[in-house]
Amino acid sequence: MTEPVSYDTRDGVAILRIQNPPVNALSQAVRQGLSDAMDRAEADEAVKAVVIVGDGRAFIAGADISEFGKPPQEPFLPDLCTRIESSPKIVVASMHGVSLGGGLEVALGCHYRVAQPDARVGLPEVHLGILPGAGGTQRLPRLTGAEKAVEAITTGRHINAAEALELGLIDRIEEGDPQEVGVAYAMDLVSEGAARRPVSEMPAPAPMDWDATYDAVLKKGRGQISPATAVRAVQAASELPFDQGMKRERELFTELMDTDQRKGLIHAFFNERAVSNLPELKGVDPRPVQSIGVIGGGTMGAGIATAALLTGLNVVLIEMSDKAADAARERIAGNLAGALKRGKITQEKHDAMLTIALEISQNYDSLQDVDLVIEAVFEEMSVKKEVFGKLDAVCKPGCILASNTSYLDVNEIAASTLRPADVIGLHFFSPAHVMKLLEVVVADETAPDVVATGFALGKRLGKVSVRAGVCDGFIGNRILAVYRTAADHMVLDGASPYQIDKALVDFGFAMGPFAVGDLAGLDIGWATRKRKAPHRHPEERVPTYIDRLCEQGHFGQKTGEGYYIYEKGKRGGTPNPKVTKLIEEERADRGITPRDFTDEEIVRRYMCAMVNEAAKVVGEGIAKRPLDVDMVLLFGYGFPRYWGGPMKWADIQGLPNVLADIENYAKKDAWFWQPAPLLKELVADGRNFDDLNRAGSK
Repeated sequence: MTEPVSYDTRDGVAILRIQNPPVNALSQAVRQGLSDAMDRAEADEAVKAVVIVGDGRAFIAGADISEFGKPPQEPFLPDLCTRIESSPKIVVASMHGVSLGGGLEVALGCHYRVAQPDARVGLPEVHLGILPGAGGTQRLPRLTGAEKAVEAITTGRHINAAEALELGLIDRIEEGDPQEVGVAYAMDLVSEGAARRPVSEMPAPAPMDWDATYDAVLKKGRGQISPATAVRAVQAASELPFDQGMKRERELFTELMDTDQRKGLIHAFFNERAVSNLPELKGVDPRPVQSIGVIGGGTMGAGIATAALLTGLNVVLIEMSDKAADAARERIAGNLAGALKRGKITQEKHDAMLTIALEISQNYDSLQDVDLVIEAVFEEMSVKKEVFGKLDAVCKPGCILASNTSYLDVNEIAASTLRPADVIGLHFFSPAHVMKLLEVVVADETAPDVVATGFALGKRLGKVSVRAGVCDGFIGNRILAVYRTAADHMVLDGASPYQIDKALVDFGFAMGPFAVGDLAGLDIGWATRKRKAPHRHPEERVPTYIDRLCEQGHFGQKTGEGYYIYEKGKRGGTPNPKVTKLIEEERADRGITPRDFTDEEIVRRYMCAMVNEAAKVVGEGIAKRPLDVDMVLLFGYGFPRYWGGPMKWADIQGLPNVLADIENYAKKDAWFWQPAPLLKELVADGRNFDDLNRAGSK
């Protein structure tokens, strides 16, 4: 068995090589190995300097996630960093790949740092609801200054080698074998008579306006507390001696460890990775995909084509006319120009994508050689069936036929072809080249290797892919329809759309439901209400005031007027007095005496409606596991990540409390607030949604 840390010497330099594949995570064995190797180096009088280097593809990628949630074991990371820093011999970190979290903190405990040109460093702990807890908030600002340290720590972003050098995080950039580069640097330092240079002994960073910075970071995080708490840790580096600053960092770290937000963020972190790991796909190979067809070049189709081009796929896009084809090409070119501007692609790749990899045609015969086709046409079943009939005729055997439908029955679409086993739903979210969620909708006859291909394509496109069954709206839009209805009911009963939007933004949503309606286009909801009207349950409460606005041609942002009024050149909108008047008129027509709602009640009703419908979705098998729902809401619907998703939120609140609220709401509206059978079952058994996640992932 390979030692987690190997020890070697050469020309008076001890080489401590971390060997914990794949990314040298800081397991207990690695921490102990580094501590023991430092002891060994210091005991050898011939050793004048120590080099710490990582094997494989990284220096140290951070903590060992397999130890998350378990009692910490000695040596503790803060002690190890201090132990490295206190060495009487010069210690050099030679960094390549990534040095993140505890990995960067180990490097900051060294006296000098050299990095490869493509190395990246960062302290991403805030994304897990905590802060750097091994001296990162105390050492980093001594190198970079307080302002730069606050920015790096509160965003948790990756910093490239060139910027790290400019910030003073590293001392040298040199290309070559990391071990050879580190040894050469250490020998140079020894020959120059360089002194030890502990970061902890450097001057404390100059102060800044800590309270204003704290408030600004808290506001930017939309209620997430870990970045703002990290500001206070950096403040301690400025105001306290190093040892006391370390104690303060540890106190703040411990406080965050006990928060619900940390539980939510850890849940999101693990399940973002687990969601596409489906037991049913073990041993199932996906079909090869190198070229795809896209039907329709509107915003969605152009976004899908862009996402495919950016990952090296060839794209054949079908449009109906020269004018539509030109518009589609312009949209794709605009998307790719954005990627070029951000440095995601080179000019050469940009040009090749538009001239070689992309073909726009009006002839379905152009699709005869593609491996997979995604239709992104108008959301009307007859239109979809017509498209699939054409695809059935021209596409080669084994070509996968995918629908980007948001609501429609994929089984019905599949039945309109002679190859239902090759049909699947791939529900992208707009803009498709930006949004990370992909619902992989599995119809009754979809072949397992077609499902595997959907997930493989999602991974290639950088998506968080979630398996969904067939129903109206699948996972996300089905749940959305219900929690949005809960908001509509509150408006009828006395709350204003603007109070609801504010309460939910304060809870952590990026936007409230009425602002989202304006962004998406109010005509979409209007069309859905008309589609569902003939089958509506007599007890269903559906507001009509917003239909009056739609009838006047006001559909939200795209027309300049919706729930809010939008002025050109101004960010956001202002409440539309017409809407308030229409609501008051409808309340009067229905004989409703409006009552006041607290922000807390608004959030609670909205969330309980979301959780209740989500429990029905899981109970019916539309989503296999509660975590599938959580990832859909996190990545497609702006749900605050620090709650982990609605199911994790419900677990944190306690399922008995959530069920009690639903049953209480049902006293006044028994039809809408029917408790989900699964929720009642879990409460009766004393279990929660996480218990189902553990069972469903085996």
